[in-house]
Amino acid sequence: MNPLDPLDALAPLGEATARAWLATAVEEARTGLAGGGIPIGAALYGADGTLLGRGHNRRVQDDDPSVHGETAAFRAAGRQRSYRGTTMVTTLSPCWYCSGLVRQFGISRVVIGEAATFHGGHDWLAAHGVEIVLLDDPECVRMMTDFIEKNPALWNEDIGE
Repeated sequence: MNPLDPLDALAPLGEATARAWLATAVEEARTGLAGGGIPIGAALYGADGTLLGRGHNRRVQDDDPSVHGETAAFRAAGRQRSYRGTTMVTTLSPCWYCSGLVRQFGISRVVIGEAATFHGGHDWLAAHGVEIVLLDDPECVRMMTDFIEKNPALWNEDIGE
């Protein structure tokens, strides 16, 4: 992000909006869990607040290691002329793969439900000009903590351990 370019300026995101957008990602995470998968959900919002796409981790359901919540939401959004000003909302700190997606396409902001159970690449994103909003949402923490406790092997596979 170039601080001198007014097109790069993001509209401030209030906590109420951030939490409302997170609710979309949480709903996706619950859908993934109900389908036998990993409870990580995401949504991509446009600069004007329009929901562009939403999705959840489908690694287990699709037998495809590349279908993370963020990539599913990104794919559901379809092609955009530009991703400048968009916000990726995710229930969990994005892994390096998803952090790379954010950087590659110039997504301007990432809203994170929690980073207590997994600290992904959000510090790196912040160091490269991406606005990070970490909500420390108790429901997101509880959902992941419960999942990890019940499915340690699957969780370790998901994070590459």
